[in-house]
Amino acid sequence: MFRYLLFVLILVASQTMAKDKDDGSNVQPDNYYPRVKLETSMGEIVVELDRRRAPITTNNFLRYVSKNGYNGTLFHRVVPNFVVQGGGYNKDFEQKPSYPEIFNESGNGMKNELYTVAMARQNEPHSATRQFFFNVNDNPSLDPGKEWGYAVFGMVVEGQEVVDKMMEVETEYQMRLREPNSPVEPIVLEKATVLPAT
Repeated sequence: MFRYLLFVLILVASQTMAKDKDDGSNVQPDNYYPRVKLETSMGEIVVELDRRRAPITTNNFLRYVSKNGYNGTLFHRVVPNFVVQGGGYNKDFEQKPSYPEIFNESGNGMKNELYTVAMARQNEPHSATRQFFFNVNDNPSLDPGKEWGYAVFGMVVEGQEVVDKMMEVETEYQMRLREPNSPVEPIVLEKATVLPAT
């Protein structure tokens, strides 16, 4: 009897903890393909995330979105025919606070192809936090092979023309970031919103 009661208590506690989790899994928990609208200074983009193949990465992204963590951030790096990267800095080029680093899900079978969304990271494979990028070309060099790749977790489903416009902006060396490919005219991610499940 005691063991059964203990089992029930553990079960109830684990279910309560799952509901209270703050890792993004509580955002539309039954939706495997949540959509997020990105309102930028150059137009609107809608991305569809793949929670089935990249659950950790998708939940991490949704956590920042649900807490308004991407609002007012910059797309600070634009490399033509390669990537458009953002989500890490405010309009004053100050780094935004981050949640802990996440596990690299680059082995999920999703490729760094045109209009996919992937996580940026440092050289250490499991160092992604909040920065993400749009692939503006097919980039097989970013896929896993002998080394860890860059985890793709979604796809641009609306606003591909906005991403194309971003790729074409004039860039310069940004001293504060030591970034050689920073837009001359800042591209701002004004607001990110989780769209209602359909």
